[in-house]
Amino acid sequence: MQLPDARSFLHRVFAVLRSDGVDVSPLLLDHICYRVATAERYLHWKDLLSKNGDLLGETMIGGRPISTFKLHEPIIHLDRRITVVELPAPKEGSPYIEGWEHVEFVVGIDPRAFAARYPSLPWDMSGADKASNPDVRLSYDGFSVKFHQRSLEEVIAQEG
Repeated sequence: MQLPDARSFLHRVFAVLRSDGVDVSPLLLDHICYRVATAERYLHWKDLLSKNGDLLGETMIGGRPISTFKLHEPIIHLDRRITVVELPAPKEGSPYIEGWEHVEFVVGIDPRAFAARYPSLPWDMSGADKASNPDVRLSYDGFSVKFHQRSLEEVIAQEG
């Protein structure tokens, strides 16, 4: 069984970033996140991803498990090769529409400093003070784009 096509989602991501003037050309597109609506769908997707990649880790965050997989075959979009997929179980009382939900880029600096390069944008800074791999976020219609200091795979390896 194959993963759903991410091309239209990634096309939308890059189109809004281009429109907002955010230069992500030198940044690593670290991972892509797939959201599910139910615990049953989480288990289904966890099984699907385990057939298409290796589990890097499953961690309890915010009272629910989040699994991260390194794909055997990367998702390719233009010149990008995305090898990591994040799969969060749904939060109780927070329904999600199933599908690709966000991407994260590695900025290599304090994410607040990266956001400061684009002061006219409506940054969500709520993750900027996290102890582990702080991030900043831009929210769009139905998806978001996060920018963090280190790759998720590196964080998992260091904390594991």
